[in-house]
Amino acid sequence: MNGPYASIAGVGSELPARQVDNHHFAKYLDTSDEWIRKRTGIVRRHLADKDAKLCDLARPAAQKAIAAAGVTADQIDAIIVATTTPDRIFPATACLLQDALGVQGCPAFDVQAVCCGFLYALSCGEAMIRAERSSCALIVGADIFSRLVDWNDRSTCILFGDGAAAVVLKAAANPGIVALQLGAQGSSADILTAEGHPQRGEFCGKPVTRMDGQSVFTLATRAMIESSLAVCDQAAIKPDEIDWFVPHQANQRIISAVAQRLGIGKEKVVATIAEHGNTSAASIPLALDSIGEQIKSGDRVLMYAAGGGLTWGAALALVP
Repeated sequence: MNGPYASIAGVGSELPARQVDNHHFAKYLDTSDEWIRKRTGIVRRHLADKDAKLCDLARPAAQKAIAAAGVTADQIDAIIVATTTPDRIFPATACLLQDALGVQGCPAFDVQAVCCGFLYALSCGEAMIRAERSSCALIVGADIFSRLVDWNDRSTCILFGDGAAAVVLKAAANPGIVALQLGAQGSSADILTAEGHPQRGEFCGKPVTRMDGQSVFTLATRAMIESSLAVCDQAAIKPDEIDWFVPHQANQRIISAVAQRLGIGKEKVVATIAEHGNTSAASIPLALDSIGEQIKSGDRVLMYAAGGGLTWGAALALVP
C-alpha cells in the first residue's frame, strides 16, 4: 500500500507521585513482598490521589508527547483516549482532554478495550491517517485502575497501578505502523470483568475487578503469541528480527513466556512492571516512553496486549 503512512513522532508519560510498595499489602493481607514479586514481578506501583482526575494525568502526558513530536497543540487534528476509568460517563475523556489542551474542533473520542485499549486506539488513529482524515493524531492510554480494585482481594489488588502515556501519530511518506492485528472473544468475558453499571440514576452491581487468574494467563498468553506472530507475518519478518519487544505489563511470567515462545532475547524485552504494576491502557505507551533515549531510527518495535473482553492485539512499528 502507498502512503500516507502513520508514524510515531513523539511519546510522553505521567505517573502519580505517590508510590506504594508490596510491604503495604503485607500489613493487612496474607501476603508478602517475596510472594508478590515471585508471582507477578511487581515491586511497587503509583497510585493517584482520591480526588485526582484522569485528565490530571492525561494532559501532561499528552503535552510531553506533543513537545517530543515537535508540533504544537493546535496542529493536533484527532484525539483518541483509551481508558476504562473515564472522568465522567459522558462526555468522553478525550473531549475533556481536548479542552484542557486548548484544542478546538477536531474529533475526540474514547476507546474502551481495557488493557488492550491503547492498541485499539492506535489502530483507529492509524486508519484515520491512512484514509487522510487526520495528519497529526494524539493517542492516549490512561487509567486510574486503582478505583476498580477491591483492596481486600489479594488476587487483584496487588496487581494494578495508575498512569497515563501518549503518542503523537503523524502522516509520513515512509511506513511507520507497518502491521496491526486485533481480536476479541466475548465468550470469555467473565474471566476478567467489573460488572457494575449505572441504571436509572443508581449504580448497580460491584464496580470492582474480578479475575480468574489461571484462565486469563492461559488465554492471554496464547492470544498474544498468535497476534505477535500474525503482525510479524504481515511485515514479512521473523520475531527474532525485532529490536524492541514492548509488551503489556500485566505479569512478568506472561511477558517471559511470550518472549520465550517467540524466541526474543531478554535484552530486547522492555519490562516496567516492577515499578508500575499493571496500568491497563497506559501500560504499553509507558513502557515505550521508558526506552526513549535508547531507541534509534530504523528499529523495529513489537507491541502486544491482552485484556478484559477478552481482547488482544499486536502492532509492529518502525522508528522514523
